Amino acid sequence: MQITPLTQQLAAQIAEHIRAERLEEGSQLTERGLGELFKVSRSPVRAALKLLEKSGIVRPGERGGFVIARLDAETFRNLDHVPNYDDDQIYLDIADDRVSGRLPDRVTENELLRRYKLTRARLTHILRRMANEGWIERLPGHGWEFLPVLTSLQAYEDSYRFRLLIEPAAILEPRFLLNRPILEHCRDQQRWLVDGAIYEVSDARLFELNSGLHEAIVECSRNSFFIDALKRIDRLRRLIDYRQMLDRDSARGRCQEHLMLIDLLLAGKREEAAAFMKQHLEELSTLKVRARNTRPNSEKRMAVRSGSISS
Repeated sequence: MQITPLTQQLAAQIAEHIRAERLEEGSQLTERGLGELFKVSRSPVRAALKLLEKSGIVRPGERGGFVIARLDAETFRNLDHVPNYDDDQIYLDIADDRVSGRLPDRVTENELLRRYKLTRARLTHILRRMANEGWIERLPGHGWEFLPVLTSLQAYEDSYRFRLLIEPAAILEPRFLLNRPILEHCRDQQRWLVDGAIYEVSDARLFELNSGLHEAIVECSRNSFFIDALKRIDRLRRLIDYRQMLDRDSARGRCQEHLMLIDLLLAGKREEAAAFMKQHLEELSTLKVRARNTRPNSEKRMAVRSGSISS
């Protein structure tokens, strides 16, 4: 089976869907349902499910299709070693142009083809990825419309102020219930980054891993308002976060803090974890805003190949 960028992306998104929805072992996954969820045809969904089957996350169901096989950290860990999507450079260029106001609210595929010198096949992969991540959607006809995202540094700072309110509070919610398998999986991911992968993964992949950790912690609160609010903030800040780059040594330090935070939660020390979360977000916000003013944009774009963000 040829593994395409779309296959890799869908596999990661389906795995994230399983985690976010807390689906149980044996739950049925249908190509039609996943296709409607991620707005793709059934063929790439089928390929993504076969990739997940190789990782041990799903298995063929007795009545056809696929069911969830296992949900332990070991099965998910394999996904972290799947090569990242192709076309990251173009993807990040489009994100940068959008945040900078160089792209209008609505664009056509022909305009994007000319501007970025793409083949239609490559553009199709990139547009599907952007749509699945929630910052562009297809219009009736042939056009596309960018969805609202944070575009100003002030709005970006405000997003961190909001996170400072809800993320520590979520840890102290009365109905907080630790999802140990998911947190152990996140710990494996963060350890993998600290052990050297931080210098190899793309900006987009690092954003997903780190924002995914924060969302996993807030989901343990079982407070739907906290959960929905953080997911919305993460969707809105995605593009501007690609521009607020930390050097990879600093990003590695933030991942080490993630490990300490996870260990506090796994040890049941919620008050200490909430205080640590507050400190972590305060320091991260300061670093991100400082990074805005210390690195020229041309240098940032050159840093894409080695990557340099944290969440």
